[in-house]
Amino acid sequence: MKRILIILGVIAAVLGVVFVVLIRQTKSYSPAATATHHQNGLDIRVDYCQPAKKGRVIFGGLLPYGQVWRTGANEATEISFSQPVLFAGKPVKAGKYTLFTIPDPKRWTVILNKETGQWGLSHNESEDLLRVEVPPVPQPDVTELFTIAFHEAGNGSEMQLVWDQTKVAVPIRPQ
Repeated sequence: MKRILIILGVIAAVLGVVFVVLIRQTKSYSPAATATHHQNGLDIRVDYCQPAKKGRVIFGGLLPYGQVWRTGANEATEISFSQPVLFAGKPVKAGKYTLFTIPDPKRWTVILNKETGQWGLSHNESEDLLRVEVPPVPQPDVTELFTIAFHEAGNGSEMQLVWDQTKVAVPIRPQ
């Protein structure tokens, strides 16, 4: 019995080391990043990973049009609001959500999903809180690393998703 416990302990330790090495290796290719915004008592935080272009065709290539994208790499991208907001004009309660997108040449679908903590490729459509459509805007310069940033816009902000030569802006306002 003691021998079995020792063997199980060794197996658990080896699996733990493999898991840590795997996480570090994937994060080295797509580093973790955080985008935050603080305005008029509203705090917004987005935790995501930044994949790189690396000379690839991104939209319509690496990320096929019309398919759900985790909006980053590795784990699913999470967004949290400290108070209720209007997300592209639609009401959203304070809390944490998973952010997915569906790229398209003319209209992107931006999804807030109630399920959090999943690996990025796991999208349960029945948990979608809302879907909004926003236009992509071509950019003259190439952005190598996928980036999420906030810019003040009136009494709220825009959450900008920028990668390659594409920018998508989602207006966020306090309720």
